[in-house]
Amino acid sequence: MTRDVWPGTARPESDVLVGLMSGTSLDGISAAVVRFREDAHGAITPELLAFVQHAYDAPFRSRLAAAMRAASPEEYARLDFDLGARLSDAAVAAMAEAGVARSDIAAIASHGHTVWHDPPRATWQFGQPAVIAERTGLPVVADFRVRDLAAGGQGAPLVPIADALLFAAPDHWRALQNLGGIGNVTIVPPAKQGVVLNAVHAFDTGPGVCVIDGVTRLLRPELLFDRDGLLARSGEAMGEVVDTLLTHPFFADTPPKSTGRELFTTEYIAAFVTTCRAARNGCSDADIIATAVLLTARSIALAFERFVAEPVTELLVSGGGARNHALFDAIARELGVARARGGYSRMMIRRFDDVCFNGDAKEAVAFAFLGWLHLKGRPGNVRSATGARGPRVLGSYTPA
Repeated sequence: MTRDVWPGTARPESDVLVGLMSGTSLDGISAAVVRFREDAHGAITPELLAFVQHAYDAPFRSRLAAAMRAASPEEYARLDFDLGARLSDAAVAAMAEAGVARSDIAAIASHGHTVWHDPPRATWQFGQPAVIAERTGLPVVADFRVRDLAAGGQGAPLVPIADALLFAAPDHWRALQNLGGIGNVTIVPPAKQGVVLNAVHAFDTGPGVCVIDGVTRLLRPELLFDRDGLLARSGEAMGEVVDTLLTHPFFADTPPKSTGRELFTTEYIAAFVTTCRAARNGCSDADIIATAVLLTARSIALAFERFVAEPVTELLVSGGGARNHALFDAIARELGVARARGGYSRMMIRRFDDVCFNGDAKEAVAFAFLGWLHLKGRPGNVRSATGARGPRVLGSYTPA
C-alpha cells in the first residue's frame, strides 16, 4: 500500500504482517507472522506462517509488575524503550521462523503491554514503536486502544473484530473465550448469515489467569504458574469466598465493559489469600489456588447467565488458561450449572487449538489483523463491544 511518506519508507502491497502481544499475564511476548487472504465475497482467511514466544526473565517481569502500581518517570520512559527492544527481537525471531523476507512484510502490528487502562479516561501501552521500526527496518502500527477511548469507547476488548471476521462458525452461534491475564468473551453469529458486526456481542468477563497465577506465585514463589492445574486439582475450592467476591460491582455492570490489573492488583491477590485462610481453618495452598480457579470459572458462567441471550452452542477457549486442565474443567462444570438453571441447551466446550490453530497465537494474530485493517483504512473496533461512538480506524503508523 503506497503512502505519502519519506522516500524509501513505503511498503510494497503485501498481506503479510507480524503481530506482537504482551498480555496481562506477564509471561512474555507472543509474535505471529500471518498472511491474510480476502476472497471476492469479502471473506478473510488468516494463514499462520510462524509463531514464537519470548518469556520474560524474572527481573523484567518484576519491573513491569511494579510499573502497574507506581514508578518514576525515568523508569516509565526506560521501560517503554526496553520493551520496544524486546518486542523487536520477538518480531525478528518470528520472521526468521517463517522464512519470510522483511521486504515482503507490510508492517508490524504491536499491541505492546498495557500499563494502565482506565476507560473512558485513559489507556497506556508500553513498547515504543519507533524503537521497533528502527531495529527491524519495518513500519509499525501501534497504540490500537487509544482511538476507541477517544471516541467514547472502552478501548477493549479489541479482539472481537478478529473473532467475527476470521473465526465465525459456518452455521451456528459460537462464543470465543480468551483466558489471558483477563478473561473476555465474544459472541459471534453464524458466518452463513453474513458478518453483521452489530450482532457481535463482546465484553471482559473478569479475571482470566491473573488471580490464579498471582496466588500461585505468592504461595509458591518457585512457580510461575500452576502447570496443567495440578495444584488446583489437589485442592478443594471455597465456593462461599468466590460468591462473596462476585458481588463486586464489575460483575453486575452491563456490557460494554472492560477491566484489568487495575482491579486485580497484587493487593487484591494478597487479600484473596487472607480471605481464604480466614474462611477455612487449616486450608492448604492447593485449596486457595483451587478457589482462584473457581473465581475465574464462576465469573464466566455468571457472565453467560446474565448477559448472553444468543443461542450459543459452542464455546472455544484460548489463551494460557486453556492449558490449565483444572480451569477448563471448572468452566465446563460451572457453565453446565448456569445453563441448566436458565433452561438453556448444552453447549460444546472445546479448545481453540482443536478447531483453528495454536490458541496461544490467537491474540497476536488478532493484532496482526488490526494492523492489516489499519493499512486498508478499515475500522478495527466493534461498537457493540467497546461502546465507542462509531467505527474507527485504530492504531498509529510509524514508518520504517
